[in-house]
Amino acid sequence: MALTDDIKQQIQQGYRDVLAGKGVRARYGQRLMIAEIAKYMGEITENDGQRTSPPAACVVEAGTGTGKTLAYLIAAIPVARALGKTLVISTATVALQDQIVLKDLPDLKKHSKMNFTWTLAKGRGRYLCMSRLESRLHDEGNGDSDTMPLFLLDSPGTEEPGTRAFFEEMLASYGSRKWDGDRDHWPEQIPDDVWRQVTTDHRQCTNRHCSYFDSCAFFDARKDLDEVDIVVANHDLVLADLALGGGAILPEPENALFIFDEAHHLPDKALNHFAASVPLNSTRQWLKQLSQALAKMQPYLAPATQAAKSIDRISTASRDVDLILARVYEETEQNTGWEFNEERRSAQWRYPEGELPETLAELASESRIATANLVRHLGVLADELQGAFDERKQHEIDRDTAEAWYPVIGAFHSRSEDQLRLWTAWTEQVGGQKAPQENEQGASDQLGAQEHPPKGRINRSPPPARWSVRQRWDHAEDITLFSSPVLADNLLYSRLWSRAYGAVLTSATLTALGRFDRLQARAGLPEASRLLVVPSSFRYGEMATVEVPAMACMPTDDGFADELIKRLPGVWAGETATLVLFTSRRQMHQVRDALAPDHPDLIITQDDMSRGEVLRQHRSKIDEGMPSVLFGVASFAEGIDLPGKYLHHVVITRLPFSVPDDPIEAGLAEWISQRGGNPFMEITVPDASIKLVQAVGRLLRTEEDTGRVTILDRRIVARRYGQLLLDSLPPFRRIIER
Repeated sequence: MALTDDIKQQIQQGYRDVLAGKGVRARYGQRLMIAEIAKYMGEITENDGQRTSPPAACVVEAGTGTGKTLAYLIAAIPVARALGKTLVISTATVALQDQIVLKDLPDLKKHSKMNFTWTLAKGRGRYLCMSRLESRLHDEGNGDSDTMPLFLLDSPGTEEPGTRAFFEEMLASYGSRKWDGDRDHWPEQIPDDVWRQVTTDHRQCTNRHCSYFDSCAFFDARKDLDEVDIVVANHDLVLADLALGGGAILPEPENALFIFDEAHHLPDKALNHFAASVPLNSTRQWLKQLSQALAKMQPYLAPATQAAKSIDRISTASRDVDLILARVYEETEQNTGWEFNEERRSAQWRYPEGELPETLAELASESRIATANLVRHLGVLADELQGAFDERKQHEIDRDTAEAWYPVIGAFHSRSEDQLRLWTAWTEQVGGQKAPQENEQGASDQLGAQEHPPKGRINRSPPPARWSVRQRWDHAEDITLFSSPVLADNLLYSRLWSRAYGAVLTSATLTALGRFDRLQARAGLPEASRLLVVPSSFRYGEMATVEVPAMACMPTDDGFADELIKRLPGVWAGETATLVLFTSRRQMHQVRDALAPDHPDLIITQDDMSRGEVLRQHRSKIDEGMPSVLFGVASFAEGIDLPGKYLHHVVITRLPFSVPDDPIEAGLAEWISQRGGNPFMEITVPDASIKLVQAVGRLLRTEEDTGRVTILDRRIVARRYGQLLLDSLPPFRRIIER
């Protein structure tokens, strides 16, 4: 749709109003970003509301200080409203999600004449399930109940978490509307093992048949989704919706304009979402719980009914799966070249090129058939229970029994589907062609199947990564089988880019070594996509320096940790606020333990307490005029914001190269090597450049900030690739000791 004069006027006037209302000046990069997004959206052609132009995305790299959020909101809201499309804004973090919903959107509406509505979308698992909470309180008050296995599914053999008083407080707060049922809005952090007991998923939820439907936190939050102009979500929820076919949770992709903020996370999020795993011994324990649940359920069902027959079939199928899993465990335990890492108490084995040994491949095929059979029979029983909710029809099962047992069977059904995804992925023929499927397995057998490239795109994707991990504890051991796509390109293209009406991707780090190649390959971006790097408003050369001091050791030398211990006090001397970044927790703790006695109350380590408390204590020390040194690893290299006096110095102890034993990266490197490429230069160095830019980006958060970056890894000046990494950094003034 070509941009009309009215839409252009709305964008321009909206921007002027916001600048005037907030008393800030226009930024060149922000104006450029607004213009680029608006132009991209104006070039999308459509017929009767459906896009007719080729798939394309607008990709904008814009550094800190650009004002990315305001730029894409100003550009996209008028266009989306004119088209009648929903604007879906997706972030990678809860912090940015909350900032957009609670600050950026209200600010824009306050200071501009734009008229729009918005809501926050979260998955079902972020909300309280009143039915589960009521059952939990009932079970605790009456001892072990028939449905108690429901609460043990994810933590077999562990002490039951949570207290009755806590759950009663939760009930009172929700009943009085002091709390809206959103996990993120509870005043304290709720541990996962406690929260699992009072939330649900789509397989366990009875929807409109539930007694608590009219007061359901999840459905109450979803009421606005179909009515608002803007839906703020996160990458995981978008991917979950796409996995369900699109339009199940969020608006259909064809009727949405997507904005992916923090878009550099999207390819990895997609890989995680479409990966699969099966812990063998834990699954066998889970099958025992299934048998116990079925035995408790049996007396509630009349003999010879369809549900009773389903229980018999499920019991048989469950035993079949258990027997096969025992054989899989024995095969992997005895015929795998395990090399244990004693520190982690684990061993990992990757199957080269995704090819399984013949015996294991045959067992995987048997497991797939048996698990598909279990999934099918659990689905039949779940359908029988669900049918009992319809009081207009006569049914073999009474409603109370159905309400009590549907969530239990739904949980087992969901768990078995997760396992089927792994076995389906393990029986895919390498190269993307599906192995012959037995008709008896039904549609569920397609779960987790490799996505095929759409017509017009060449299948350049590597084979899937397949690997096993053997873990030891004090009194137990398990082997977990894994599968994952190595690249998410075809998945994202098929399910997202080819269907979306439009999509904008933005972040401070989308390029690697100054190019978009890495993102294009990993995200499967359409060939017609627009790519732009917005210049920063920061005066880097005046604001900061990057220093590379002389070092006696390289990070690959045995004495490097000792040199860090020796050099760091001098490096941070005279600074009030320093962040020291490590690539290894072990080395971080080693250095901290050596330095802490001589520097009491100076060093705060990331693992000492919660992230929020670490940052609070750091700021508190600075406010009191005391120096503070933060020690952190990868998550502190990207996700913290310490503007002004709270950070003057970033120390990078080692270039952030990927861990060499990551099976997905190893699979990609193997594939590139086979194609005559150089994995180190094509994967490792570009990946490191992005992480390095993110780490350095902690220093300057506003146009008033100043400081320095110290890199203690001499490879950045001593190796050929080092110059590429150095040149990928912002143009700080360089001080390099020879």
